[in-house]
Amino acid sequence: MNPTTPDTSLLEFCKRLTSGFDEIPSDRKTQLKALGEYIARKIQKKEAVQLTVICTHNSRRSHIGQLALQAAAQYYNLPQITSYSGGTEATAFNPNAIAALRRVGFDFKQKTEGANPVYQAEISINGSTTQELFSKVYDTSPNPQKEFAAIMVCTEADAGCPIVSGAEVRFAVPFNDPKNFDNTPEESIAYDQAVSEISCAFFFAMDYASKIQKTKPNHE
Repeated sequence: MNPTTPDTSLLEFCKRLTSGFDEIPSDRKTQLKALGEYIARKIQKKEAVQLTVICTHNSRRSHIGQLALQAAAQYYNLPQITSYSGGTEATAFNPNAIAALRRVGFDFKQKTEGANPVYQAEISINGSTTQELFSKVYDTSPNPQKEFAAIMVCTEADAGCPIVSGAEVRFAVPFNDPKNFDNTPEESIAYDQAVSEISCAFFFAMDYASKIQKTKPNHE
């Protein structure tokens, strides 16, 4: 695929996500709106927006969140945003999560072998972005060391990491772990649901940020 050509399947997935905003619980919307307001404020100040999604093992939900945020930034034409992910410990990017992300249109290439392979993801919706994904502790390079938002997507990491060094703000947006369905007949369904739920939530936050931008344009 030409990197400047939109991935039709991923674009269609993005469009479907926007129709699911009404299904997001109101308490979660409150946190997601706060995230959207943070993003909009940073853009208004002409500052880079760095978002680090954090889960315990950086194997499933955090990687899904990282890619969902970057796809949403492209979809809403907010190029100032870069997403990252990390854990409180490192394991590996789970193959079931990769498979589910592929099913909605994300394109992956495996760059290295070993227990913790590095993958390259190409996101082509409104422009093109390449991200490298592998499991790492949240403060490991290339993740930002300061002036970033920490987005906690599991309750264990949120409770076990009360202080995220370098973060200027923190948001708790926990999701159910699809790992609970590994090696069961419901495995693929659980991972597909996780991709849809996490992506829908972060698209909602980005949609909210985009609307703020439209009502409060930048001024020199």
